[in-house]
Amino acid sequence: MLGALPLVLTEVAEDTRRALDEALAPWTEKFPDVAVVRDCRQGRPAQDLMELSHDARLVVVGRKVRRARLGTHIGAVTHAVLHHCLAPVAVVPHD
Repeated sequence: MLGALPLVLTEVAEDTRRALDEALAPWTEKFPDVAVVRDCRQGRPAQDLMELSHDARLVVVGRKVRRARLGTHIGAVTHAVLHHCLAPVAVVPHD
């Protein structure tokens, strides 16, 4: 079973990269002059974004649109990036 784990993780990483490329394709075609860095990681997204943001001019994070009046309207990753990131942060709502 342990021998299969690296193969599964590699397959998951490839699927994730493929999904990211598909999601970004319309935007990179529409705005070819905008530099986009694609980096798929497994682990701690908030920590990874903060570490990678040192040279960034802008960090963009998403948040789900929540219709409830009470409670938080951003998730843990967006919250951490907003409070600890050195670069400017844009929070983009999505469904």
